[in-house]
Amino acid sequence: MKTVQLNIDCEGPITKNDNAFELCQAFVPKGDNFFALISKYDDFLADIEKKPGYQAGDTLKLILPFLKAFGLTHQQMIDYSRSHLVLLPGAKETLQQVMEIMPTFIISTSYAPYLEALCQVTGFPFSRIYCTKIDMDYYSLPEDEQEYLRKAAAEIADMPMLEWEIGVDGSYELSPHSQDNIQRLAVIFWEEICSMEAGRLLAETKTIGGRAKARAVLDSLQITNNDLSRVMYLGDSITDVEALDLVRDGGGLSVSFNGNGYAVRSAEICCLSGQASIILLLAALFKKGGKNLVLEVADNWSIERLKDLKEAQDLLTPPATGQTGFPRLGIINEKNRERLVQESETFRKEVRGMAIGSLG
Repeated sequence: MKTVQLNIDCEGPITKNDNAFELCQAFVPKGDNFFALISKYDDFLADIEKKPGYQAGDTLKLILPFLKAFGLTHQQMIDYSRSHLVLLPGAKETLQQVMEIMPTFIISTSYAPYLEALCQVTGFPFSRIYCTKIDMDYYSLPEDEQEYLRKAAAEIADMPMLEWEIGVDGSYELSPHSQDNIQRLAVIFWEEICSMEAGRLLAETKTIGGRAKARAVLDSLQITNNDLSRVMYLGDSITDVEALDLVRDGGGLSVSFNGNGYAVRSAEICCLSGQASIILLLAALFKKGGKNLVLEVADNWSIERLKDLKEAQDLLTPPATGQTGFPRLGIINEKNRERLVQESETFRKEVRGMAIGSLG
């Protein structure tokens, strides 16, 4: 018998981390600047240049040669992920309860060791997770390549941030310094690194982002014998756009959860929350009345409306509000979309911090 199901991103809706950013911050000098620049380059390649064979989230393969050059081992990746995991308040309980009422899948661009750490803490089955698999110890780099990569990492970290306006069509519309940096990055990644042993990390790593997230949704339907109209997808970034579009266009429900502009512009519902119990409410409503009930509640979002819903009682308890206030929910339309983008991006930074909240 068919049922509804939840497909959800990890970082954002479940955790506050950006594991890849934090690994760079910990193991690469000036790693915060280094990762932010490459993340913005990822946005350019995926959304503006639309580089053939490239998908949003391939940041996680681009940084791997550098992490290897600075000595990151597989065990260090495991240990760091376990010790730095930060759940959104109520995430553990929410995941456990959602799994009781419907099939639930986590679709994450993050590395497998990070998702394994999440499973250890929450009890979520790793068999229901799609993520980027990598074993750092499988690869070895010659010393001259390591030296090159360490120098290139310093060069990238010192680059001015790439900048562009919404709606640009190509690099020719970017500022001169952004054009120069993009040309230099293209040489580093697609000429120099690709000609090295380190290029295997780019060629062989299969990230779960962009198109791969959409394919993961379709794969999960083979497990549940469902169709897209019975899927609710929660995402928060550019890596979720194709999955959000797929579910929305297939008649399912697409939700931006503390999303950036990419996610808000592809979703039907905008959710702003500093805690995870709102996810359980959305799942319960979706199971009870499908997409239409969730849209009706979102369109009439208020404490008074929630008091009529027995599914919302836990959300109304004082501890659930937290420091970020009561959750906000609303339907996204042409008139309010850009306002909701601004509100969501601001709120996202409050919940996850300025550095992580600013990433694409």
